[in-house]
Amino acid sequence: MKTNFHTHTYRCLHAIGTERDYVEEAVNKGLEELGFSDHAPFPDKDYGLRMKYEELEDYINEIDNLKKEYENKLRIFKGLEIEYHPCYTEYYTTLLKKFKFDYLALGEHTYTTKSGFFRNIFFAESTDDYVDYACGISEALSTGFFTFVAHPDLMFLNDFAWDKNCDKACDLILCAAEKHNIPLEYNANGLRRGINHYPDGVRHPYPDDRFWKLVSGSKIRVLIGSDCHTPEQLRDEFVIRAEDKCAELKLNMIETVF
Repeated sequence: MKTNFHTHTYRCLHAIGTERDYVEEAVNKGLEELGFSDHAPFPDKDYGLRMKYEELEDYINEIDNLKKEYENKLRIFKGLEIEYHPCYTEYYTTLLKKFKFDYLALGEHTYTTKSGFFRNIFFAESTDDYVDYACGISEALSTGFFTFVAHPDLMFLNDFAWDKNCDKACDLILCAAEKHNIPLEYNANGLRRGINHYPDGVRHPYPDDRFWKLVSGSKIRVLIGSDCHTPEQLRDEFVIRAEDKCAELKLNMIETVF
């Protein structure tokens, strides 16, 4: 079964294509399930590179209408990619219960440390930040709000060599995923970023083989996500590469989260 649950639209300000554009591409590519997961706004603060809170209602209505229009051709799911901050517990509940989102994908770009500091994993100062990032993911998965973890190894895009903090961060994420039976996403968009030079070698920023070799042989479920930012990326060569790599690593693959 061909599926994708990590789909962005023009609303996030760093992608192109409307919801309808992605639906039409999904039908043309023979997908059976398509989940929209544009970057979620927060009601009280603009964290950047995401839709405005005022757009959320239109996003909801557009997807709901497309669900009905294409119900005989494609199963469409209404989701959001969103960070976990403990102060937004009521908001996550509202999204799922009142606004009836089908799922929330945990996409930790920003996170709150145990000391209460706001951080962005794209600008980690050292691998110490990786541990705080992983603690945030672990705490998030204990809440029951999130259906899967998008790009769980995103931290490795930073220019640091692997050390004991990397081991600890991986262990925290993997233990939480296994404990709460929440899938981890193997993210094709990291492959699109190409091969880069790092202090400990030449590799993709993510997915990082060292992380996924730790997942291999475990019970942790793994879902491939295109993380597409154009309709053409919905099922492109990088998604196919991701499928081949996951097969090579003998990961516990799933096709759908529903």
